[in-house]
Order: sequence, then structure tokens, then C-alpha cells
Amino acid sequence: MGRNHARVLGTLDGVELVGIADPVADGSAVPSGARIVASVDDLVKLGLDYAVVACPTAYHEQVGLALAEAGVHALIEKPLAHTTEAARRLAEAFESRGLVAGVGHIERCNPAIMSLRERLESGELGEILQVVTRRQGPFPHRIADVGVVKDLATHDIDLTSWVTGQSYRSISASTVSRSGREHEDLVSAIGRLSGGAIANHSVNWLSPFKERTAVVTGDRGCFIADTLTADLTFYANGVVDTEWEALRAFRGVSEGDMIRYAIRKREPLLVEHEHFRDAVLGGDTDIVGLRQGLATVEVSEQMLLSAETGATVALADAAPAGI
Repeated sequence: MGRNHARVLGTLDGVELVGIADPVADGSAVPSGARIVASVDDLVKLGLDYAVVACPTAYHEQVGLALAEAGVHALIEKPLAHTTEAARRLAEAFESRGLVAGVGHIERCNPAIMSLRERLESGELGEILQVVTRRQGPFPHRIADVGVVKDLATHDIDLTSWVTGQSYRSISASTVSRSGREHEDLVSAIGRLSGGAIANHSVNWLSPFKERTAVVTGDRGCFIADTLTADLTFYANGVVDTEWEALRAFRGVSEGDMIRYAIRKREPLLVEHEHFRDAVLGGDTDIVGLRQGLATVEVSEQMLLSAETGATVALADAAPAGI
């Protein structure tokens, strides 16, 4: 992921990529004009305004705290940290120094998810009844320090809270481990949100094909967001009665119009960096704050606890993501 950040930062207006800290990186992959150094301390000495933390999750706390101590603003890849306690320490460190810090929950910058949130906020769906997400694909060999819950499910936890404006009140989950590693490779979870909606998450890296969908069902129909293609489709509940009795009884609600929206499709990572750049410059932009990242890590840990104990886990009252 660090290579993608470097690619975008190397061409981002108003930003100069001065250096990359990586003890094992191939210098030939570094964008022109940037230096490669061995440590965070060496990177700080280059005179950074802000840094991107795109290292294994287990090192997020160590690297983030070093940047906070040096007074450097930071965009930290998701998940914010490997534990709730570590995420809380990061949030407190940057807050206490008045620094700008965010979490790279990139799905918030996906055109389909951004449009979905705007439409839900405007009430186009009426009351939200259910959010169903499916995120699956082949095993990512680059991931070694966390399982599928913290690597992939955190995407869906965050986007569910963000688009609905609701926080998790309880979570129940089951996991499967098939890769021979100590971490889980598949999770199926059901959550209850603060507004009464139900969330269903199916996440794995055991599938031979990639799927990234979020389906939101409400009083007036259903939105389907495909974040691989950035397409958003709306299936409306019909206003014309179905006269064929057998179909009406089977479908429950009548079919209405289907609309696939034309959306401006910009690269989510570029949008994410534009937002963070503007936040560092003092602009009023919608970045994912560390407290929001902390809430997502907490839900992911309770998801793992539920899978371990076989019980539904209640979560403490918390603000929805995005507030």
C-alpha cells in the first residue's frame, strides 16, 4: 500500500514528497526526487509537515507515537492500531499536541459510497432497515500480522457506521481459519446498530474471485454499491400494484424502477490525500479522525471476542462514525 501512497503523493498538487522510510525497500521504486531512509527518525530530520503511516498494523502505534512526539501530522492506514488500547494512545498523543491526524479508511472516498451516504442523509431511502456487506477475494500474501477481521472487515464496519450515521450496539460473529496461520481467514457477523438497523458482514480471503458490495435496504427500496466498479444502483419499491397474485405473495413488495446513477469516478486514494492535505493546511475537510478509527478497532475486537466465546457482545454507547 505504501507504493500506492508514494505514487499519489509524488504527483499531488501542493505537496512535495521528500522521503520514504523503509529499511528493506528497493530504491528503484522510489518516485523521482524523494529520498529513501532507514528509520522514522531519519525521515523526521528531513523536515516533514506530515507523514503517511503505511507499515504493518503491529507497528502503527510505535511509528505514530514517534511522529506525534516530533510534532508531525499523520495519516495512518487502517486499521488505526492492532488493539483498542494502542488506538486510544495514538488518539490521545495527537490530540494532546493539537496535530492533524486521520485514518486511511479509503472506502469513504469511493464515489459509490460517497453518493450513497449523500442519498441516505437526504432521506431518499426512508428508514434504514438493513446493511449487508460482502467483501471477499484471494488470500493477500502481503498480510501477516492480522486476520481478515482487522484487515478487511474494518472497511465494512467503518463504512456501515458512516453511511448510516449509526454506531454498533451489539455484534455476533463466527470465524474460520483455513490458511494455517494463527489468524482467522473468514468471518460472518451480525450487528445491531443504534438506530435499529441490522448489519450483516460476510468477509473472507478464501474466495477465488473479488467482491466488494454494500446493500442498504430501507422503507423505499434498496441501494447497491459496488466499490470495485464505483457503481451505485437503486431498486425502488413499486407504486404500481402487481396484479398477478402468486408473484405479489412471493415478492412481498412490488417492483419499481431500477436506476444506475452516473457518478464522477475519481481515484479514492487521490481524494483521500486531497482531503488530508487540505486538513493540514487548515481547511474544513472530511477526514476520518482517530477517535472514529478507535471506534472501528473496538468493534473489530468485539467481533473477534464474540467468535471466540460464541456469545453476542454488547458495545458501549459511542458516537457514530463521521460525528
